[in-house]
Amino acid sequence: MAWIYLFVAGIFEIGWAIGMKYTHGFTKFWPVVFTLVSMVVSVYLLSLATKTIPIGTAYAVWTGIGVVGTSVLGIILFNEPVEVLRLVFIVMILVAIVGLKVIAR
Repeated sequence: MAWIYLFVAGIFEIGWAIGMKYTHGFTKFWPVVFTLVSMVVSVYLLSLATKTIPIGTAYAVWTGIGVVGTSVLGIILFNEPVEVLRLVFIVMILVAIVGLKVIAR
């Protein structure tokens, strides 16, 4: 169950990272609400996951999910540049996340 909490926490991390873009410096009410709720849910689920997953592994996977998801959505939603090296490094992060999951006890 901890890995499910961690995965969902990572999804909410993506939500608050993307949400910050829509807050326009925390001046737009509903995007701010969405962003703050996403932050709280993300950190709460991360805390549940760390009850059984080592903190270093959980934190690395959590941030990795956030980095990959936010980078991909940045490309899709905000027309951020699609460069080969950028994609290679995103794939490397995915490989690291999977590797941490495989070796976790």
